[in-house]
Order: sequence, then structure tokens, then C-alpha cells
Amino acid sequence: MRILRSHRRKLAVITLMLLLLGVLNVGGAFAQGDGETDPYALAINTVWVLFAGSLVFFMQAGFGFLEAGFVRAKNVGNILMENFIDTAITGISYWAIGFGIMFGAGSALVGTEFFLLLDIPDTYAGIPTLAFFFFQFAFSAAASTIASGALAERTRFKADLVYSAIVSGLIYPIVGHWIWQSEGFLAKMGFWDFAGSTVVHSLGAYVGLMGTLFLGARRGKSFGKNAQGIPGHSMTVAALGTFILWLGWFGFNPGSTLSGMAAADISLIMVNTNLAACAGAFVALALGWWQSGVPQLPWAFNGTLAGLVAITAPCAWVTPWESIIIGAVGGAIMYAGVFLLERLKIDDPVGAVPVHGFGGVWGTLAVGIFANSSTGGPVGLLHGGGLEQLGIQAVGVVAVAAFVLSSAGVMFAVIRATIGLRVPAQAEVLGLDIYEHGLVTYPEFTNAFSVPAEPRPGSPHARPRAGVQPAVADLLGTAGEK
Repeated sequence: MRILRSHRRKLAVITLMLLLLGVLNVGGAFAQGDGETDPYALAINTVWVLFAGSLVFFMQAGFGFLEAGFVRAKNVGNILMENFIDTAITGISYWAIGFGIMFGAGSALVGTEFFLLLDIPDTYAGIPTLAFFFFQFAFSAAASTIASGALAERTRFKADLVYSAIVSGLIYPIVGHWIWQSEGFLAKMGFWDFAGSTVVHSLGAYVGLMGTLFLGARRGKSFGKNAQGIPGHSMTVAALGTFILWLGWFGFNPGSTLSGMAAADISLIMVNTNLAACAGAFVALALGWWQSGVPQLPWAFNGTLAGLVAITAPCAWVTPWESIIIGAVGGAIMYAGVFLLERLKIDDPVGAVPVHGFGGVWGTLAVGIFANSSTGGPVGLLHGGGLEQLGIQAVGVVAVAAFVLSSAGVMFAVIRATIGLRVPAQAEVLGLDIYEHGLVTYPEFTNAFSVPAEPRPGSPHARPRAGVQPAVADLLGTAGEK
């Protein structure tokens, strides 16, 4: 019996030593520097990037719920349809030409390879190229979707289809090539944007801003000191959307490391992302509370998002304390941006331009102020970098804004002159759910009837037709006059 116990002890010691040697051997494999692809690291990095990309993809649901909560009940189906189909169109457009323009080699302005994912290398940026493509597709979908909130409740659905394809296939990839492809002219200049304050968020906001200028304000929207806002139909739905976006950002920012092995970097970025969101929420809520006398949910929602947008560019190069400052300033800038748009009589139903545009510009400039990279990245003003990095960041902001605003202006002008950009007046009165899609999202308290999705020339909806309820026909007949 004693012999058996002794053998058991020896066997346990030998097993433990073998396990320790195995662990040390795996750790050594992770740290190898012979230039060969480490299968362990490749597997972990690939799974990490695909998981993070899935979180970014889930942000499409967040955008959908947030925007659905901020629009009226009669337009909920339309905004959900736009967010859903935007994702599908982006997938095809980015696969066909967007990825190649963005990451293919070519010139300082555009890439000229990888179209239709043809002739792609096995790996790109240290992971399988297809995994990298999926991650970047999720980013392009986010950039395209941001604009839909600013254009809500008055945009033709077919116009949305066209601009989504153009943004994801051309405008977004060109800007991405400038900044995230090593031969891009802004990348060569030394412009830094870790996860997309400019590439994704400001770009989407610029497209949305130009779209609102072409569309004009919604019917019934008033401006001025005593103006009455148009409230969204459900803060419950908007809250769910905000939480989903907050969650998705934990893939958006940390996933941009493209490495599951970068444990310290991922941890720092995760904490910075969360703290900036919290600070943005608190500051925006406090400012709204001070101004109105009551704490209001929309300020908290958009303050959270503004903090997240602001920290997206510098998240890898700042401390947690600095992330709180960046997020807090982002919330305050978003708050001021909402009133600036009101003063300029620009109708943005969900606050997409103040959140993603103003917040994105601030986050990009914050790199030149707070960044302190020890691995060859940016060093900002407060860490001895002087004004050089801040100046480069400002040049990048101006260059991207000029390109996106001008290209989006041409795009919307062509859409308006061809297929049309804004729905007729009667469509806004009825609601885009019924007019554009022949459906109702809430049949219990919304007109539960169908009308043609698109009026035919010479047959306006104002003309009563067989099969249409008299009350509905009356509504259609008077809608354009009110």
C-alpha cells in the first residue's frame, strides 16, 4: 500500500513537471521572433478579431433600436428597414470594390487590387485576410448607417439604397485608404486614428449633414426659442439601442488591436472606452438638467455615444484619467452641437451630427493633445510632443471633411435630380411605414391600412381610389395642403 502511494506521488510530480514544461513551451512559442507564423498566436488573434467584428456587427442592431426610439411610431418600420438593408448593401458593395479601394496597394489616394476579394493574400495585418475583411466590413456598415439617423422620417427608401452603396463602396474606403493603409497620404503624414473617430464616425456624420441640407427639415419641425420638438415614440427602445452600441464598442475599439495576444493593450482600451462613455453620459445629462430643470434620457443616451466616439481615436494611447476628460468634453461638445444645429435650422432627428461629427472631430484632435505612445505612435502636446501632432490631426480633419462633404453633396444632388431624395408631403403625414412599405409597426394605435408604396405619375395618392377607406382617402387628399 505504501509502495502504491509512493508511486502515485512520483507520478503526480512527473505529470505536474510535464504540464509546466508544456505551458512554458507554449509561452515560448508565443514569444518566438523568427518571423514564422505561430499557429497558437494566429488562432487566438483570428478568433479575437472575428469575435470583435461580431460585436461591431451587432452595433447595427444598436443603431436600429436607437433611431427607431427617436422617430415617431409611424416611421419605425422604415428606419428599421433602412438600417437592416444598409447592412446587406454594405456587405456586397464593400466586398465588390470597397475593400480593394481601402486596403489594396495602388497610390496615396486609392487602392487598386483585391476587388471581389480576388488575389488576396492568405494573411493581412497578421491574421487571415478573410477575417480582416469581415472586421472591416462591420466598420463600413457602421459608417453607412450613421447617416440614416440624420435623414430619418423624410427620405425615400430607394434613395437610401443608393447612398448606402456609394458610401460603403467609394467614400468610406477612400478615406480609410488615406488613413489606415500604409501608403495613404494622411498615414504618411503621420495622422493617427486608432479605431475610427474620423474614418468612421465623422465621415458618417458629414454624409448625414449634407443629406439634411438637401432634404430640409421635417414637416412640423419648428426652430427658435419657443420651438416645440418632435419627440421620439419610445425611450425604452432608444435605451436598448444605446446599451447595444455601448456593448458593441468593446469590440470596436479593443478589436482594432487585431491581436488577442495584446493583453495589456486590450485591457487599457476596454477601460478607457468604458470610462469615456460614463463621463460623456454624466456631463451631457448634467448640462441638460441644468438647462431644463429635469434630467432627460436623450441627453444621457447621446452623451454616452459622444464619449464613445471621442475616445475611439486616442483610446490606445491615453490613460484612464485622460479618457474621462476626453469623454466629458465629448459630451459637452455634443450638447453644444445640438443647439448649434437648432440655431442653424438643421433638422437632425437623432442627433447624429453632434454625436458622431462633433464628437469625432474632438476625439481626433485629442490624439494631438493627450496621446503618449511608447511604441512609435503619436505623442501629444501634454506629453512633450509640441504642436506638431495636433497640427497634423487638424489637417486630417479638414481634408476628410472637405472630401466627404463635397462628394456627398454631388451624390445627393444626383440622387435628387434622378430618382428623388425626399418623400412627398402626404407621405410624411401618413408615415413612411405605410407610404413606402405598406406596413404598420404598431397596428394597435397606427392607421392599419395599406397604400401603394410609390405614387405613379398622373395618379397621385390624393385621388380617392376603389378599395381605399373614405377616411383614408380624405386624409390623403388633404395632406399636401396642410
